[in-house]
Amino acid sequence: MPDTRWLPDLTSWSGPKYLGLSRALREAIRNGALPPGTQLPTVRDLAWRLHLTPGTVARAYQIATQEGLLEATVGRGTFVASSQPRLGPTQPLYTERKPGMSGYIEMRPPQVPEVGQAQAFHEALTAMAATTSLGWTDYTSQTGEYPLRAEVLAWLGDRILGPATPDDVMLTHGGQNAVGLVLDCCLRGDRPVIVLEELAYPGFRYAARAARAEVVAVEIDEFGVIPASLEAVCRRHGPQVLCLTCEAQNPTTGRMPIERRLQIAEIARNYDLQILEDDCYSVAESDLPTLRALAPERVWLVGSISKTVSAALRFGYVICPAGMGEAGRLSAQYGFFALARPVSDLMLHLFRSGAAAQIRAKVQAEFAHRIQIVVNRLGGYDISWQSGVPFVWLNLPQGWRASSFSRMAEARGVMVRSADEYALVGGRAPHAIRIAIPGALPICDFEAGLDQLADLLANPPSALAV
Repeated sequence: MPDTRWLPDLTSWSGPKYLGLSRALREAIRNGALPPGTQLPTVRDLAWRLHLTPGTVARAYQIATQEGLLEATVGRGTFVASSQPRLGPTQPLYTERKPGMSGYIEMRPPQVPEVGQAQAFHEALTAMAATTSLGWTDYTSQTGEYPLRAEVLAWLGDRILGPATPDDVMLTHGGQNAVGLVLDCCLRGDRPVIVLEELAYPGFRYAARAARAEVVAVEIDEFGVIPASLEAVCRRHGPQVLCLTCEAQNPTTGRMPIERRLQIAEIARNYDLQILEDDCYSVAESDLPTLRALAPERVWLVGSISKTVSAALRFGYVICPAGMGEAGRLSAQYGFFALARPVSDLMLHLFRSGAAAQIRAKVQAEFAHRIQIVVNRLGGYDISWQSGVPFVWLNLPQGWRASSFSRMAEARGVMVRSADEYALVGGRAPHAIRIAIPGALPICDFEAGLDQLADLLANPPSALAV
């Protein structure tokens, strides 16, 4: 039975309610008010009794779960953890849409629009069906992936990668899988250190936690990582890996100029720092060299098709440092031998037929169109964006906190991400939100969601209580 007697008093808490609730959970567990094994109320039940939104309660539960205080079991509920530490991950990488959440305008994760993917996949799978009698019973091998690795390099023909051959390419099950494999290759010792941008893709934190690594934040500005801050972190912490984005920083959309890229590459050489360069959100036809081109001996460029073709195929890749392709592919082999035959054959067909390139162009055109809609409606505020990049960064006007804005937007049925979701625990986060572009959402619903956000921005609360 849920412990329906537990009802924390949050009236004296002046900060974000989800932080106040997570603190109350922590105190109740530590003082014995919620003993191990106690089943907590459902998110909706506690939200109703505390007059909060379900999202606020869910975030508090998520923080307590990450700290090992709670255990969530699918189909059973959320319980106070036993005194013995729980094994394995404790926090989901992203929040799945649950039954009963219909009606929300979802602007948290970007969503690729349908621009002909279904027909292209149908044609490719039909062509593949004629060959299923050959080589479909044994384990897949990475030797057989050589043609697909070559196509990946052709796919990246609009990027300046530096010296690269198919032997430098590692194929993965999406970008997140690629991040984990790169860390497998680079980290050593009992407690390695990874450097992240102070606002960064949360998947980096989860991959670091899985690798038992310590995470240190480095300051950023509108152009990305600040070189002086990176050098100070290197001197103090001796990190092994730096994870960053140069073309379209997530979540701020910032683009790093060539002068700073050169500085970052030089610092990495001086401190023997490996770099994971996240290229998953980059737009096509960049005229600036990647960090991989500037320091090919130490940069692992990670990409995927999730933001340009389809997230459903779970196809990603790494352009490894020169001479490190074999090490990367061995890490992949230890995890899953090689890509599943249906995925590798389908991707090879999409690349060779030109269908993937056609889809990418249409997807980015649709994202650019929707970004323009955002600019038309919210351009009077402090927003950052790039054409074709499927999210916008909005610095909130005076009178708004990110947490209160997100909560009130959710109350109006619009889901956005606040800046603190991208900050490290205890790190600083500006009063800003990320608005992702839902490519599959009807334009009229998309515009209605933006109108709700515009109305909130124009009417900040008189008090900043959350």
